[in-house]
Amino acid sequence: MPILPIDGGRYGTKEMLAVFDDQKKIDYQLQIEGAAAISQGEISIIPKKSAQNIFAASKSGKISSARVKQLEAKSDHDTAALVEALSEKCQVSARPWIHYGLTSNDLVDTSTSMQMRDALSIIEPKVAKLALLLAKKAMEYREVPAVGRTHGQHASIISFGLKFANWASEMEKHVERIEEIKKRILICKTLGVVGTGSLMGVKAIEVQKRVAKRLGLFPAEVTTQIIPRERYAEYVFQLALIGSTLEKISIEIRNLQRTEIGEVAEHFKEGQMGSSAVPVKRNPIKSERISSLSKLLRSQMSASFENIPLWHERDLSNSANERFTIPMCSILLDEMLETMLRVIDRLRVNVENIEKNLHVTNGQIFAEFVLEALIKKGVPRFIAYRDVQRVAFEAHDKGIEYSDAIKGDSSISSKLNDSEIDEIFTPHSHLGAAPLIITNVNKKVNLVCKKFI
Repeated sequence: MPILPIDGGRYGTKEMLAVFDDQKKIDYQLQIEGAAAISQGEISIIPKKSAQNIFAASKSGKISSARVKQLEAKSDHDTAALVEALSEKCQVSARPWIHYGLTSNDLVDTSTSMQMRDALSIIEPKVAKLALLLAKKAMEYREVPAVGRTHGQHASIISFGLKFANWASEMEKHVERIEEIKKRILICKTLGVVGTGSLMGVKAIEVQKRVAKRLGLFPAEVTTQIIPRERYAEYVFQLALIGSTLEKISIEIRNLQRTEIGEVAEHFKEGQMGSSAVPVKRNPIKSERISSLSKLLRSQMSASFENIPLWHERDLSNSANERFTIPMCSILLDEMLETMLRVIDRLRVNVENIEKNLHVTNGQIFAEFVLEALIKKGVPRFIAYRDVQRVAFEAHDKGIEYSDAIKGDSSISSKLNDSEIDEIFTPHSHLGAAPLIITNVNKKVNLVCKKFI
């Protein structure tokens, strides 16, 4: 019976779960054994016929995870069990050369690199797709004035599309980051017990280079018995970073969906129930799920960083937890990306409420622009600031429109006439460079991300 939600099918796509399937892990490691053998045969480290036989057996598809587990139950060593299972499918003359010059972590670490390689091949297109979708939304709402909030308070006017543009740009940067880290984290290591390639001698470097090429990885420059765990920590950090951006988006959606704001809402399908007790509720449960999973995803960074300092050329204090961290981070982020793609694609944007919220403060959101107008009339900044603030607070206490209060205040109205004041209180006049910024972001996102879709 599955205990974890990722085992029970609640979270994680089939394609991502398949990357971390038991049989898939065995298949990865068999590929490494085959690639190592054939590479060694090419440069006469082992007999060519034996190399070819090992290579053929490694990709025969006849070695099951069930058989490996059966052998592991006896040997209590997973790599030894795999080598024994492979040996069963090879000719007697080839058996001495199986796993020649290799150690367990040549298989374990390199297969983990293969898992990360394939996980990123699933994640990266989704990050790119989300960036493009967000850029499209940004363009759609680039001319819509909206409340910009800081400290939870109305601050000034923004383009509503600028929210999406900020998110789109960061997702595009994540695509760039993924591309940059591949050469550091997708590492092939076949240098044996303590990283010297001792049994193969100087030819070990050439073997590793050939194996890496066959597996679509990068050859290690230097290792101990294991690939340095800084590489895994960077992978987990990158996934957690993407997850944090997704949570940033989800929190904004949750806030904007609050009843008293009501600027956006997650799609609510027919028959969906928002609450078991309150029939009228439409809760942003998908965005909340993203926030929840992001916390769990970030928590994996601690173990990944703790795994960097190991004893001498290695110990096993990292091994058990890495069976959790790498798969969980990959599966969790994939789930979060799938969820966010659905949320953004079907997000309801209430333009009427966006416009309505601009006037919640009776026009005080335009204070920045009143200040600017006074300064341009030659009023010293701090004198203008005090007048703008004084009139704003008085208008708030009296519950009157800020523009009317300004027109009725001699300190300000002596500098600005009614038509100038009316122009200040026109929302579309204050989008600034936002439409151009959004257009530029859209161009950059499309340039970088379209090739990954």
